[in-house]
Amino acid sequence: MKKLAKQLLADAVFDVDKSERERVRTGNQGTVHLNSIEEKKDNTYFQLKEKIHRNLIGQLDLKNLDLKGLADTQKMESVRELARNIIQDLLSKEETTLSRDARAQFVEELLDEVLGLGCLEEYLKDPEVTEIMVNGPDTVYVEKKGKIHLSGVRFTSATQLMTVIDRIVAPIGRRVDESSPLVDARLMDGSRVNVVIPPISLVGPSITIRKFAKKKLTIDDLIGFGALKKPMGEFLKICVRLRKNTIISGGTGSGKTTLLNVVSSFIPSDERIVTIEDSAELKLPQDHVVRLESRPASIEGTGEISIRRLVINALRMRPDRIVVGECRAGETLDMLQAMNTGHDGSLTTVHANTPRDAISRITTMVIMAGTELPEKAIREQIASAVQIIVQLSRLSDGSRKVIDISEVTGI
Repeated sequence: MKKLAKQLLADAVFDVDKSERERVRTGNQGTVHLNSIEEKKDNTYFQLKEKIHRNLIGQLDLKNLDLKGLADTQKMESVRELARNIIQDLLSKEETTLSRDARAQFVEELLDEVLGLGCLEEYLKDPEVTEIMVNGPDTVYVEKKGKIHLSGVRFTSATQLMTVIDRIVAPIGRRVDESSPLVDARLMDGSRVNVVIPPISLVGPSITIRKFAKKKLTIDDLIGFGALKKPMGEFLKICVRLRKNTIISGGTGSGKTTLLNVVSSFIPSDERIVTIEDSAELKLPQDHVVRLESRPASIEGTGEISIRRLVINALRMRPDRIVVGECRAGETLDMLQAMNTGHDGSLTTVHANTPRDAISRITTMVIMAGTELPEKAIREQIASAVQIIVQLSRLSDGSRKVIDISEVTGI
């Protein structure tokens, strides 16, 4: 266990490379002078960080940490508090002129590097940031209020960025390496993560984080944001209560999962619900909910559990409702069959720009399942299975709105 503790922390070593040394101004090598945020890029600041970081490894190693529990929020907080006390003690023994604010910031930065996600932590805590995009170690973009901005942070090296990626995927049993350079994951708060590493990504390791809202949104919140009008919300609530099969359609980042979360909350609490997702994001308020998550193949190429297999299995679990995070392939056929065989009121999302495009895309995805049904038969099945299509769109000003609610009366 001591070896694991040392490995976890050693992987977060601070690299002060030549480019970084050239980029920052030269400072006094004996004493750190940091009384403002602008001065924190001084080489001596990084050297002090590296020194305390190495001492921290030894101190925590002696504590014989139980790293298996670090995915647990309570355990992580206790380890973080332990590390904070050690850092403060080590810092007090150094000859520095750090102000109180600078000292507190120094401690938090070091904690984020050693136990968290490094420079991304400040944006994960910022409620205005909805998406974080890392394009290699030197470039980090963030989305605020629907607009993308270049942040002022960077990773010290690709090695440090890969360490952060490992911390994201390891707690949920996922892996990423050259043989498997693409992975979908989630953070402890439910935020969705996509990772791409070289040789697939030519700019270096890439991370895209779609943040999960701290506060669970309600239909009233969406109405307040202007995402939809109150009569629309009332109509969707009635559709769910009357067990109408509903598909939420929209482009990437249009708010499909958010609306699915809200609409699913209208399902009566006395019904058994099974949710199926690639990366678990749905958090329904009902008690009787079974959450299923797909699993990629292992390093040997075995053990994959696909969305389609989960949909088929869900039919044996006596569900009143089936909620699929997104239909994107052959599972669409099984979802339609479920809707047509007594599982009324089921919900899912698809990528499409209009309700008519949604029907065409569903038809294509059913064909992808390998069925030899003629297109006319597929469309007839869609018409009998799907009653409501809700269309979302992301507008040019960055806002996300429900622009259409359609009833499927025939094809």
